Amino acid sequence: MPTPLFAIPLWIDLVAVAIGAIQGAMFAGRFTDRRMDLLGISIIGITVGLGGGLLRDILLGGVPAALLSNWYLPVAAVFALLGMLLQSLFNRLGPLIITLDAVTIGLFGVIGTTKALAAGLPEIPALFVGVVSAVGGSVLRDMMLNVPIAVMHVGSLYAAAALAGCGLLVILVVFEVQITVAALICVVTTTVIRVLAARFGWTLPQQRAIGSWPHWRRRGSIQPLRGWRRRVPAVSEPALTADR
Repeated sequence: MPTPLFAIPLWIDLVAVAIGAIQGAMFAGRFTDRRMDLLGISIIGITVGLGGGLLRDILLGGVPAALLSNWYLPVAAVFALLGMLLQSLFNRLGPLIITLDAVTIGLFGVIGTTKALAAGLPEIPALFVGVVSAVGGSVLRDMMLNVPIAVMHVGSLYAAAALAGCGLLVILVVFEVQITVAALICVVTTTVIRVLAARFGWTLPQQRAIGSWPHWRRRGSIQPLRGWRRRVPAVSEPALTADR
């Protein structure tokens, strides 16, 4: 039986879009060498604010929700411009912006996951759609700015927070917890993980080759393969000539 769709009021959704647009404009403002104009900043803001929802609805094969209302595009564009013009002010409100952004990640993740479950998708694909919905805007932003995609590099558990929150939501839905309660738990979990990670610099382990992992040896144990030296038997020159 499909899961009931978790719906939030339009104004909350627009607030989430506005925060995403501000974040996008603040991020783009760091690249002064790119010389982006007002239109460019607006496009980045729209991309960050609406990108996750657009990817979500494309994956689910529907018309993006942002294209079914007159509010989304203007709100994203206006707040992107505000993010550029008032960047110094928003920089001073860094902790508040990070917290609101964490809540936004949780909301987008909840909406994406529950929308996928309501469409009849299995739990794992629904979890994937939820995470894409949460971080898709930042991925598109980095691609448009031609910079390394942040969620794929060592950072402050941006995508991991969304994965934890959406995963917990799926588990609660499987155990038939009321959808509103499950959604609130998901948002709180995502927000707490993201804020604490940003505060204390938590990250996932960096990629390392298996050969660089530390070795725990017992006395008398066999040495690692890379430490072995190949012993070549001493042979006479005629024997070498014969082997060739």
